[in-house]
Amino acid sequence: MNEQNVRTPVSVIGLGQMGAALAAAFLEAGHPTTVWNRTPAKADPLVARGATRAATVAEAVAASGLVVVCVLDYAAVRTLLDPVAGSLRGRVLVNLTTGSPEQARAEAQWAADHGIGYLDGGVMTTPPGIGDSAHMILYAGGPELLARHRATLAVLGDPVDLGADAGLASLYDAGLLGLMWSVFGGWLHATALTGADGVAARDFTAIATRWLKTVSWFMTGYAEQIDEGEYPGADATIDVQVAAIGHLLHAGEERGVDGRLPRLHLELMRGAVEAGHGGDSYARLIEAFRK
Repeated sequence: MNEQNVRTPVSVIGLGQMGAALAAAFLEAGHPTTVWNRTPAKADPLVARGATRAATVAEAVAASGLVVVCVLDYAAVRTLLDPVAGSLRGRVLVNLTTGSPEQARAEAQWAADHGIGYLDGGVMTTPPGIGDSAHMILYAGGPELLARHRATLAVLGDPVDLGADAGLASLYDAGLLGLMWSVFGGWLHATALTGADGVAARDFTAIATRWLKTVSWFMTGYAEQIDEGEYPGADATIDVQVAAIGHLLHAGEERGVDGRLPRLHLELMRGAVEAGHGGDSYARLIEAFRK
């Protein structure tokens, strides 16, 4: 029998918005799914769709070789799983709870000490995006475990293997969220700027998203410079960009738009120029963040 006929049983512990979405995706893909939540009523919609309700965490663990946990924090993970560590031995635990790299590494060590296979994950979407392969779910800590269960975990989103260091999924997650907020902030500032002259947000955003493809091209080149520790300004130097950002600030001041975000960029760029790096690329500013 192939996987079209036999689906891996999965247990999902924690049925908040994200946990419920994870369980629903497993059910939709035909996986026998056991669910548990501290508040039993949260399992009702999933049970109505065919999930099996576990009365206890121990019962949920016993039902499947693949156990997915998604709860408030790592402290809650440990509180729930410490009492059933013996039952988890030989099973695979996929922890999709948000936490720090240090917490993930500690949890991986706890799992190893108890003979538990462990994958730490970072879900790079919101609950409505679960089940769509356009969205990534980052995994770290056990490449061989991910390879074994890739087909099952792929029903949640595109599985991205970050390697054996269990802390990397949380580290990437934090960094990518920071990138998201920075992009959102820049987009909102620009939308306020253009909107002051009557440009609709949807019209500006259609151009902005196209521009982001070019920005990603810049980033790819700058990443090579960062890894090499050399920042040639062959495309655009920092001192030229200092002049350009002045136009952005002036346009914002004329339109009553808050200029704190571009002033931060200007401060970083001026610092690099004053340090003698005005002829370098924008990638040089990573040294300011490293301080």
